[in-house]
Amino acid sequence: MNLTPRTLFSIFATAEAITWAGLIAAIISRATGVADFVSTAGSLHGFVFLSYVAVTLFVWVNQQWKTSVGITGILLSVIPFATVPYEIYLKKRGLLTGGWRLAPGGETPRGFIEKVQAWVLRKPLLATAVLLGVIVVVYVALLLMGPPVPQN
Repeated sequence: MNLTPRTLFSIFATAEAITWAGLIAAIISRATGVADFVSTAGSLHGFVFLSYVAVTLFVWVNQQWKTSVGITGILLSVIPFATVPYEIYLKKRGLLTGGWRLAPGGETPRGFIEKVQAWVLRKPLLATAVLLGVIVVVYVALLLMGPPVPQN
């Protein structure tokens, strides 16, 4: 599989929507007394949500989106299932086309953010480990802060 910006964004936009479905199903299941797996579904969704935000930022830099395009992508992640129609919108407008412009042999990075992205593209395994570590730290910090809504 060729992991282009389009493929990467598609994977995480879809995963974000799927985990929304799981969270909603868990809430309905708890409300109807069938089962209570909200904390599991919520934890999984939270992790995928943070991953989607990181991927959106990464693709935003690569694709050189206008600020409004990137911010919209991030904001839509808080609306159930909105990431998939947004992905379709981006594809139709050609905003996910092309490869990694800062990959080895590509464009010269300009500025700190592009230099970080170029490093990630040169050392993807190390960068993935570091990114997952950061996501886990943020995720654990959010878990320690407690649930977003008081539980009864």
